[in-house]
Amino acid sequence: MSWWILPTTADIGIRAFSTSPSDLLREVTFGLQSIQLSEEDNDQITTINCHSGRWSVPLFESDLERGLVLWLEEVLFYGSIEDKWLIDASFKISSNSIDAQVSWIDSKLLTREIEIKAVTMHELMFKEISDNEVVEGIEGVIPAFEGPGWAAQVVLDV
Repeated sequence: MSWWILPTTADIGIRAFSTSPSDLLREVTFGLQSIQLSEEDNDQITTINCHSGRWSVPLFESDLERGLVLWLEEVLFYGSIEDKWLIDASFKISSNSIDAQVSWIDSKLLTREIEIKAVTMHELMFKEISDNEVVEGIEGVIPAFEGPGWAAQVVLDV
């Protein structure tokens, strides 16, 4: 696991680390999906018949922070409105878009323990971490991360 629940005063957050921007998107996405489900559903999710597709969101001025918010909002939309629960994704990031080849299942077959209302811009981070640069951890909750690599953080309104 390369993502952790970020403690906040009223909402819930995710912090993730990875070696590339596309892998980082994947980690944050699976953090988002995992925290919504019951432990039982997280364990059973791979036994449900899955479908594939392609999802995409625009990037404006190559802004990966805003792209992360748009992507996570898209995942929430598909899961809540279109009944397509994301279970796997591989990403391609260009200067104009985030494109993903996805696998999804019928979200009506799942039970959500937490309902996420929105993805916020509060404490948002999606950035490259330089060699020897350190992202401080939160003792007992999230480890510190030393670059090189990528780090993301997002707070979710529940």
